[in-house]
Amino acid sequence: MEDAYLIKGGKKLSGEIILSGAKNVALKIIIASLMYDQEVILKNIPRINDVLELIGLIKSLGAKAEFTETNTLIVDGRRLDNNKVDFLHSSKIRVSFMMFAPLIYRFGICYVPNPGGCRIGARPIDRIIEGMKSLGVDIQYDSDTGYYKAVAGDRLTGYYNFPKSSHTGTELLIMISVFCKEKVVIDNAALEPEIDELILFLNQGGAKIRRDGKKIIILPCKELRRQEPFEIISDRNEAITYACLALATKGDVFISSLPYKALDIFVKKVKEIGGGVKYIEKTNTFYFFYQGALKSSNIETAPYPGFMTDWQPNWAVLMTQSEKESIIHERVFENRFLYVEELRKLGAQIDFIKIPVKNPAEYFFFNFDPNKKYNQAIRIKGKQLLHGGALNITDLRAGATLAIAALIAEGESVVSGASILERGYENFVEKVKKLGGEIKKV
Repeated sequence: MEDAYLIKGGKKLSGEIILSGAKNVALKIIIASLMYDQEVILKNIPRINDVLELIGLIKSLGAKAEFTETNTLIVDGRRLDNNKVDFLHSSKIRVSFMMFAPLIYRFGICYVPNPGGCRIGARPIDRIIEGMKSLGVDIQYDSDTGYYKAVAGDRLTGYYNFPKSSHTGTELLIMISVFCKEKVVIDNAALEPEIDELILFLNQGGAKIRRDGKKIIILPCKELRRQEPFEIISDRNEAITYACLALATKGDVFISSLPYKALDIFVKKVKEIGGGVKYIEKTNTFYFFYQGALKSSNIETAPYPGFMTDWQPNWAVLMTQSEKESIIHERVFENRFLYVEELRKLGAQIDFIKIPVKNPAEYFFFNFDPNKKYNQAIRIKGKQLLHGGALNITDLRAGATLAIAALIAEGESVVSGASILERGYENFVEKVKKLGGEIKKV
């Protein structure tokens, strides 16, 4: 057997987790580093599969990207000598689509295929394409080749208002706008803290970007240069995984290091269900602990500052251990419940339900099609005794969900598709073992 975890569950897990660098920051800043006119040193870069795939993509285009220490990466975009991203690399990692920014900067013209990544929904890129066009980029799609061709206009400038905020779209338009000829304004921009980290990284190099609520203003910049290494913040999605794992096994965990604001909405929900939380400000450490029977919950996902869509699969497993029925209503992606059928293999009682929505086109953040049937809400029965089983990982966050479920369940489980989980989790086996979990890769 290959690419699987063998897990023996049913134990209370306790201990300490030191978080890895944030995947959703590292990937974007690695790409943004290609726009600097020098070598850039990045610290706290997680050695996860998505980062390794991105490094392979960058090298295939002639640029430099290599680890010099365990979590220190050097990137040099001056060596880029190819303006066409190949299908092989693009199919493996969705962030390949953001290569538009450095390739347009270096060559003025580039070719990028439709991106890959987790299949958690259609994840339409039409808003991003329209945004690029509004800034003066001539971009066309060739259905015969599967490639987008992008040509920089004479004057990158303009205004774009996202009809629905887009995390990835906001980041890409920021990067494309760094070397604009005149002011660029991005309206209804996403609010995620990962975006603010990208802005910080670019501003430290000489960019002129400021945020005014959901509006981002970019002024012209001639070049990007920096003297000091840039350290990536810790991964708040990873923090949620280990917090849910500890609470679901009636254990406890210290998690460092993150500012309180990074998890404030999650902490609020944990307190509402009766979970224990303390925050040690001096060390930016969260302490999550089981302190009695967990109450049920009703969760709606939403972009920041709402309850993140990446968190809800882990929360679903936690709610199998609550006292009563819980509801999760997914608003961000239309295919985020692929893990439900897998959890049922462990004995989880989870049903799809319909929740009436007055204006679904406005309520949901994806492009809602009134002629399509959606399963956007689940009801989870509480007080469940899960048992072992054979599971298959379908996407990154679902992978962590299935591993948590197997660690809760009595008996042994085999969780196939470990490499998908390892796209976003560094040293997952070692960290679970540190908490007392019985897990090994086979």
